[in-house]
Amino acid sequence: RLLSVLRRRCDIAGKRLSGPGLAAEGRVLRAVLYVYHSRLLRHRPYLALQQVEQCLKRLWKMNLVGSLETLVELIPKKNVSEAHAECLVPSQPMLETVALKVLGGCKLILRLLDCCCKAFLLSVKHLCSEEFILLNTVASGLLSRLWFVIQYRCVLQTLTSLYGALWTMLHLVSETQQTPYIKGFTFPSDISDFLGVNVSSEAKKQKAKMLTTKKSTSWMKKLFPAMPEAVSNIGKKRKSETCTSAVKNHGIPCPVDIGETVV
Repeated sequence: RLLSVLRRRCDIAGKRLSGPGLAAEGRVLRAVLYVYHSRLLRHRPYLALQQVEQCLKRLWKMNLVGSLETLVELIPKKNVSEAHAECLVPSQPMLETVALKVLGGCKLILRLLDCCCKAFLLSVKHLCSEEFILLNTVASGLLSRLWFVIQYRCVLQTLTSLYGALWTMLHLVSETQQTPYIKGFTFPSDISDFLGVNVSSEAKKQKAKMLTTKKSTSWMKKLFPAMPEAVSNIGKKRKSETCTSAVKNHGIPCPVDIGETVV
């Protein structure tokens, strides 16, 4: 029963880590950093984006998905129904290696979420100051999507539940035959003690911080001030005529702009 639970949780964690969401956002982030590398070396939101990219790079380089796939291959597919039947189980060194990588992966994802939150707040702050509008607009959308992908797909929660199954199996295997591979480190029974934070409460705090940035006068209202009432009435009357002439002339005949020119 424990082996089947461990196999199922390894499969779920591997699929959520190797999903298209994280990979796509990582590629977009690298492209943005590449485009703005020579222009914004000392810009604070750009430096915060670099920290986010560094966390993602370390998460991929540790090859947690490959270790989970190797562990799944060592777990027998069929359950043993007999009470005293022998069953092959993963060795203690293998379980210790994967458990250590899961602990490191959880730490990295916590750091990644924190960096996303800080970089998002910096981007919105500089956006309200009308600095590097294009970069900060792209960065705020990218960071919010990356944070949402990790939270929506429950990547961190999946890894914490996987560690619980790993620790139980590791405890049983070490009781049967002790062959420790990682010495000088005691695997915690509760991963929350190792992480130092509660996963769900930390996510709620970060979400509250990101949502409180939307004040009554948002950055969109600052960049694009409200259109005068007279111009708005004229626009409503000539809405159909404007659309038709724009299609015919391949341009917008109305001389009124939606906002001020940004230098």
